[in-house]
Amino acid sequence: MAVFRWRFFLPIFMALIVLLTFEHRADAHAYSATYSTLEFYKSKTELTYALDDLSVIELVGGDINHDGTLDSGEFAAVDQKLLATLQSNLVMKINGESVAWPQIESFGMYRKKAIMKVSFPPVAASQSIQLTDQLYLKDTASNYVNLMTIYYGAQKSTAALAGNNRTWTMQMTENDYAGLQSSDALPQQKQSEEAASSSTTDGWLSFFLLGMNHILSGYDHLLFLFSLLIARQTFKQYAGTITAFTIAHSITLALSVTGVIHISSRIVEPAIALSICYVALDNLIRKKVSYRWVLTFFFGLIHGMGFADILMEMNIPKSELAVDLISFNVGIETVQVTIVALVLPALALLYRWKHSNRVAVACSATALILGGLWLVERIFSQV
Repeated sequence: MAVFRWRFFLPIFMALIVLLTFEHRADAHAYSATYSTLEFYKSKTELTYALDDLSVIELVGGDINHDGTLDSGEFAAVDQKLLATLQSNLVMKINGESVAWPQIESFGMYRKKAIMKVSFPPVAASQSIQLTDQLYLKDTASNYVNLMTIYYGAQKSTAALAGNNRTWTMQMTENDYAGLQSSDALPQQKQSEEAASSSTTDGWLSFFLLGMNHILSGYDHLLFLFSLLIARQTFKQYAGTITAFTIAHSITLALSVTGVIHISSRIVEPAIALSICYVALDNLIRKKVSYRWVLTFFFGLIHGMGFADILMEMNIPKSELAVDLISFNVGIETVQVTIVALVLPALALLYRWKHSNRVAVACSATALILGGLWLVERIFSQV
């Protein structure tokens, strides 16, 4: 009996040792996000690019006092190095020809963001314009995304550049060009709702890919999903669990993005970590899964609010909100269905093995440890 217990709990101890040996990332859902605005006028094309200070520190350093932020003096010491990095990674093309970087109009720190403003040559009617963002492209550990807002005349559109989808393209039509203003007057926002942003060629696709990248880089969401699946269940139970999670997170994702509900990430992020702990502990304690879909639905509501964070940072036009939201959610579901389709057959094979229970226990124990670490970190990071 003693030997059996030792073999039973050995995977748990091994998982704990591995997790504590390696450096642990404090945030399981970290994003490096930039916010770009492209404004088209008949006299120029204006780009405003805002990068958070933590990303600046990652790219060029400068945090002399190691407080995790950059003051004006620290930024001044690295601003030219950062500017060179941005100029080498942001490529503007008009009609397929690269445009040389003009003189920078302004560049400085404002509210913990490095903000650069620059004016490129104007885009004429029937010409194409392309912006490629290669920042962090070779850094596989980064979850970088460039959230773009594009103004042209009375129209407005959005795009998200992330993962391998790093290029935004637009064809300036005769009608688009005719609607451009000649100066820096603000776009006529009231007309943008009626104007269809048909000039963007990849708006819905960029949000679909953003949704895929968002869940693939959201290790806490993936671990929660895996914890739901690792416990042995019937096909009907699996179907109920996945359906409940899909419906629940779709509800709160939509309600959060549309502004119907708003719960602070200070509550949502620890609650997501807690959901992992609860399901993992449930796997370890209960001998048989029952009514898991109810539990999954409740926690799915919380995860949906976590999914919504990145979209809530964008000023998405109401005319595009439905398409962008659906595209983003379909991207999430595509990854989720793919994972389930791969994991369930593997689990079916695992359960034929006589020691499968030990593997399930070790996996649940690992999830419990990780969830617990994230829970503690997310609580104390807010103190």
